[in-house]
Amino acid sequence: MYDIDISGVQTPVTIIDLGALERNLEVLATVQEAADCKILLALKGFAMWSVFDLVGSYLHGVTASSPHEARLGREHMGKEVHAYAPAYSDREFREILTLCDHVVLNSPTQWQRFAPLMADHPQIEFGLRVNPEHREVAVELYDPCSPNSRLGTTRSQLEGVDLDGLNGLHFHTLCELGSEPLERTLRVVEEKFGYLFSQLRWINFGGGHHITASTYDRERLIGLVGDFRARTGLEVYLEPGEAIAIGTGILVATVLDIVHNGMDIAMLDISATAHMPDVLEMPYRPDIKDAGAPGERAHTYRLGGLTCLAGDVVGDYSFDAPLRVGDKLVFMDQAHYTTVKNSTFNGVRLPSIATWDPKARAVKVVREFGYQDYAGRLS
Repeated sequence: MYDIDISGVQTPVTIIDLGALERNLEVLATVQEAADCKILLALKGFAMWSVFDLVGSYLHGVTASSPHEARLGREHMGKEVHAYAPAYSDREFREILTLCDHVVLNSPTQWQRFAPLMADHPQIEFGLRVNPEHREVAVELYDPCSPNSRLGTTRSQLEGVDLDGLNGLHFHTLCELGSEPLERTLRVVEEKFGYLFSQLRWINFGGGHHITASTYDRERLIGLVGDFRARTGLEVYLEPGEAIAIGTGILVATVLDIVHNGMDIAMLDISATAHMPDVLEMPYRPDIKDAGAPGERAHTYRLGGLTCLAGDVVGDYSFDAPLRVGDKLVFMDQAHYTTVKNSTFNGVRLPSIATWDPKARAVKVVREFGYQDYAGRLS
């Protein structure tokens, strides 16, 4: 895994393995064909538009959470563009209408508010996100159906609501989960919202489907979707974020300094808070090539980030040999939910973005970032 030659790269840099990306896309395309459904790239998870030609050759389009994401999908992939946001302003909704083929609203109040505008755009498919109040995600930060969730409309909130013009429904209950949680969710969705199916043309099963993971039961998914389509006649969309880019990217960092304060601490040219925010938010521990848990190998270090935030720490890791200034560390699986969440906190430079061509065995730097990328966000 990740047979990428990093000997000549300047860090920090995120490198996408085009071979690994295409393998994921081939899996997804097989599921699409067998299940007769459409899979979309969720831009919130992976938005590296320089590879959209490759992604678009397998998938049906993108799903966006804002006008900027929708515009990126429209301009750089040019296939179906779907959008959903927890709420739209008048300005954003008008812009969304110029960019999208499908638009999903979050609440009956938003539906009623924008009904006149929707009526003026019969070429667009409009849907409503529903909340089946069915929980599958263990971490509340990532659970769309946690108590008092702002995401989606519950069954009780639909009583007496005029949904004239409704073309589809959207639900989302998963986060990096298999097909069994989807099967349980689907039963609840049908029980609570099946009465609407006769007036619909499509339903979006949302994201969080770990379809390309080695442990995922794809045959079960194919059966679920196929059975649902046969019973309802509805077109089915899936919009996984992580399944498309999982296992395709690395973040390469360089050791800048070694200090000691109760333990050895390696200072890196990357930042957990700025470059891998989920390390602190979720939290989670990224794997590092040729490293282990603290004490597992001969030499243990705390890996510190580049910013002044006291908690900017990736974690504690052990290595077979002592780390030295100039050593490169390879953080695994850093394609999804990393580049899209990066920030320039403290003015730190964003990691460059590069691709790895396994056939040519060459790294190509697609984008480098500098001062103007920092200053351009400020005033």
